[in-house]
Amino acid sequence: MQKQDAPSVLILASASPYRRELLSRLGLPFDIAAPQVDETPLPDEPAAKTSLRLAIAKATRLAGRFPGALLIGSDQVALLDGQQLGKPGDHARATAQLRAMRGRIVEFHTAVALYNAASDAVQTHVDLTRVMMRDYSDTEIETYLLRERPYDCAGSAKIEALGITMVAAVESRDPTAIIGLPLIALCAMLRSEGVALP
Repeated sequence: MQKQDAPSVLILASASPYRRELLSRLGLPFDIAAPQVDETPLPDEPAAKTSLRLAIAKATRLAGRFPGALLIGSDQVALLDGQQLGKPGDHARATAQLRAMRGRIVEFHTAVALYNAASDAVQTHVDLTRVMMRDYSDTEIETYLLRERPYDCAGSAKIEALGITMVAAVESRDPTAIIGLPLIALCAMLRSEGVALP
């Protein structure tokens, strides 16, 4: 049964084309608005808490612009040996990240927050994906980076494209989480807000 007070507007609080593509799979109308959020981790902050804090911040930051909406915020943090790997931003940093990840297990903590701006209620979830990277060569790193330019991806991992060739195995409960938006959890959140899904 649909709730009478369910907001009619769905907002993806992200400029990410990867998250936009994932959300479009649900066949729901939505708008996009990019919040300005400082993504710097706090000192000694665990990766899961960083991703969750930022997902909530992104979802709630736009509430004033969309007072009757459901806002979706998401964030992903890659973790290697206890060190957070952010978005590399450029070729040199991406090369360094991929060399450090070679032959290792990298954890990706992907958080999603659904904020109901009308009721001030927020639902959250953090998904953990473990990725075993191959023992790839420097030449493979260079080829991958030149073709994909994954400088806006946590840990330089664009696994939905050519980045899959750098991977030996993936352990996850939700295959969409590694791309940046855990749809299984998000679907449950949307249903609880009265949004009709198949």
